[in-house]
Amino acid sequence: MAERRVTIGWPEGLHARPASVFVRAVGAVGVPVTIAKAGGTPVNAASMLGLLALGAQGGEEVVLTADAEGAEAALDRLAAMVQNGLDALPEA
Repeated sequence: MAERRVTIGWPEGLHARPASVFVRAVGAVGVPVTIAKAGGTPVNAASMLGLLALGAQGGEEVVLTADAEGAEAALDRLAAMVQNGLDALPEA
C-alpha cells in the first residue's frame, strides 16, 4: 500500500472550492484513494461529503493512501497538489 503524508497548503483547508478541485483530481488519476487526518479514520478521497466531513484545515497533516497499480505516481501528483494548494493536478 502506498502512502503520502502531506501538509494542506490551501489556507482554507479542504473546504468548498479546494475540496471540489481535489475530488476532480482524484477521479482523474484513476486510482482509488483514501484520505485521513493524521491518526484519523480514512474516507474515500473521491467523495465530496467525505472530504468535508474530515474538517481538514490549512496547515494540518493528512495521509493519502492507495493500493492499486499506479498508486505511487497517483499519490505523488495528489500530494503535490495538496501540499502546494494548487488549482489543477500537476502533470505526471
